[in-house]
Amino acid sequence: MLDNKRLTPLIALVGAIALMMSAPAAFAQTAATSSAAPAASSAAPAADSAAAPADSSASAAPAADANPPTTIKGAGKLTLVTMFGNATIVVKVVIVGLVLCSLLSWTILITKIFEFASLNRESDKFLESFRTAKSISDINRISASEEFEGNPLADMAAAASSEVELSRQAGLQVAGEHRDSTIVRVGSAVAAVQASLARRLSNGMQFLASVGSTGPFIGLFGTVYGIMNSFIGIANTNTTNLAVVAPGIAEALLATGIGLFAAIPSVVFYNYFQTRISAYGNRSEGFVAELMNAISRQLDKGA
Repeated sequence: MLDNKRLTPLIALVGAIALMMSAPAAFAQTAATSSAAPAASSAAPAADSAAAPADSSASAAPAADANPPTTIKGAGKLTLVTMFGNATIVVKVVIVGLVLCSLLSWTILITKIFEFASLNRESDKFLESFRTAKSISDINRISASEEFEGNPLADMAAAASSEVELSRQAGLQVAGEHRDSTIVRVGSAVAAVQASLARRLSNGMQFLASVGSTGPFIGLFGTVYGIMNSFIGIANTNTTNLAVVAPGIAEALLATGIGLFAAIPSVVFYNYFQTRISAYGNRSEGFVAELMNAISRQLDKGA
C-alpha cells in the first residue's frame, strides 16, 4: 500500500492531465457558440433584405399592370393598303384624288401616243396621193376620199378646193384679175382648219401640265397634315417612342409618293407631246405652202 505522501503528487498529476484533455473540447464548444451568434445575427438582415426585394417586386407588378404598353394600330405589318386604311380622312381624300389624276394622265398619254403614230402614218399616205393631183377637181376628190377622212392635211386640201368650187358655183371669177381674192379666201379656209388642228392636238395637254405642276404640292399637303396628326399623337400619349409616330409618318409620306408618281410622268410626257405637236405644226405649215402653190398654179392655168 502506498503512503499518503507518494499518493498525493500522483493524484495531482492525473488531475492535471485530465484537465488538459478536457480543455480543448470546452474551448471548441465555446468558440462554436460564439461564432453561431454572429452568423444568426447576420442571417437575419440577409433574410430581411431578401424579403424586401420580393416585396418591392410584388408591389411593382401591380404598377406594371396599371400602365400596360401602348399598342400601335398596324405596327409591324404596314402595307400600302393598311397605311391607306389607317390614314385620316383628309389624307385619304388627297390620295384618292391623286390616284384618279394619275389614271387619267396615263389614259391621255396612251391615247396621244397612238394618235400621233396614226396621224403621221395617214399623213404620209395622203401626201403621196395629193402629189399625183393634176387639177383642183383632183385635189377635191382625193381629199374627200373616205381613206383620208379625219386627216388634218386632207381637211386643209378639202377646204381649199371646196372654196374654189364654191366661188365658181356662185358665179365668181376665180382666175385672171380675181385670182388674188380667190387666194385670200382659200387661205382663210385653210387657216380655219389649222386652228381646229391646233385645238385637236392640244387636247389633254392642259390637264397634264396641271397635274405635273400641282401634283407634288397636293401630295405635300397630305403629308403635312398627316405629320401634324402624328405629333399630336405624340403629345397625347406623352411618349417619344418611334413605334408611336412611325405609322402616322409613313401614311403621310404615302401622299407625297403618290403625288410624285402622278406628276413625274405628266411632266415628262407633256414636254414630249409638246415637241411632237410643234413638229407636226411645222409639217402642216409646209403642206399649206405646198397646197397654196398648187392652187395658185391651177388658177393661173385657168383650171
